[in-house]
Amino acid sequence: MHERKTTMAEVTTSVQIVLPQHCNGYAKPRLFGGQIMAWIDVVGAVAARRYTQRAVTTVCVDNLAFLKPAYLNDTVVQEAFVTWTGNTSLEVRVDSFVERLDGSRELVNRAYAVFVALDDNDTPAPVPPFTPETDEEKQEYAAAQKRRRIRLGR
Repeated sequence: MHERKTTMAEVTTSVQIVLPQHCNGYAKPRLFGGQIMAWIDVVGAVAARRYTQRAVTTVCVDNLAFLKPAYLNDTVVQEAFVTWTGNTSLEVRVDSFVERLDGSRELVNRAYAVFVALDDNDTPAPVPPFTPETDEEKQEYAAAQKRRRIRLGR
């Protein structure tokens, strides 16, 4: 495996239209939270796979925050990028937006997911180190280290 330089500018994007089967049964159908969680897991895993160039498995989803609802026929855009790496694990931030017809976006959900890279025997494998460069990357990296300490202390 070769060294890879990845920054927050290297974003994995997913786009979905909220369909009836994605919704709760309210008078104004809302996107079911479990559906957006499934989409978060997929786009986060793709970002992790692209970064590590390996298969990955989800360890946990941390700090999942539903900020606003998404509704039937909304366009949901998700952006995922690596915020931190350890020896065999990495954290990916996933932001979910509702995109309006004019192209404007509103943040509706933010989550941090942790993945472990796997070798051909499905055992943990080393990941390329991530070195934050921009101020935003450094802030995300420091926050990721704090979240990791909290997770390990549970």
